[in-house]
Amino acid sequence: MAYNTLTLLFDGPVATLTIQRPEVLNALNRNVLAELRAAVAEVSATPSCRCMVITGAGPKSFVAGADIAEMSAMTREEAVTFARDGQAAFDDLEALPIPVIAAVNGFALGGGCELVLACDVVYAAQNALFGQPEVKLGVIPGFGGTARLIRAIGRKSAMEWILGGDTYPAAEALRLGLVQKVLPADDLMPQAMELARKIASRAPLAVALAKRLVLGATDVCCRDALEAEAQAFSALFGTVDQKEGMEAFLKRRPPVFVGS
Repeated sequence: MAYNTLTLLFDGPVATLTIQRPEVLNALNRNVLAELRAAVAEVSATPSCRCMVITGAGPKSFVAGADIAEMSAMTREEAVTFARDGQAAFDDLEALPIPVIAAVNGFALGGGCELVLACDVVYAAQNALFGQPEVKLGVIPGFGGTARLIRAIGRKSAMEWILGGDTYPAAEALRLGLVQKVLPADDLMPQAMELARKIASRAPLAVALAKRLVLGATDVCCRDALEAEAQAFSALFGTVDQKEGMEAFLKRRPPVFVGS
């Protein structure tokens, strides 16, 4: 389908979603959030898609935040709807059964940082900047920052980021574990696509189950997470891909996974 504020391209098993509002540093408004949900639904409904990369248009910004011009005129009732729309969009993204890689090519502030937090793996350009500066505007994170940032960098670092409202370079985000790799700008998308293609080559049922288990483990005790892992592990035995993967290993040939 056609979108006005983003592009969604499929290249074999890999989708690339680009936020396309470079004139406002790809800021998130109501339209972007609605189209993001639609694009995620399209990806989810595309059986051949096994991984997605999300990035921002232009060299300056991944997503600079929510659209302040739009927010400044909101009533309290409109604001709670806006927050819930953002949370729903990012929940949809996180819940995708395929992995999502964020390729952060500049500012990832406020809602942009929260978008990063909803992704599974984060690669950043050396010039990327992260932060939750909402307190400088008299508000707080509204798209999941207070919940997800704790899980990404720990409670005390999350407190420092959210209460101080400062921005942090990619190297600091890497040190804290929010980012997995920092790269020269020219290498960002090639490296992100390389990882996406690698993930797409793996057994899709196993990848989807592994992602679901890792996400679910943050909300349950370790013993329950281990039992869920054992059940999911055994559920893959007898699938076509399990037999293919092990046979290919024993015969020393590349596996061909079909997702069943």
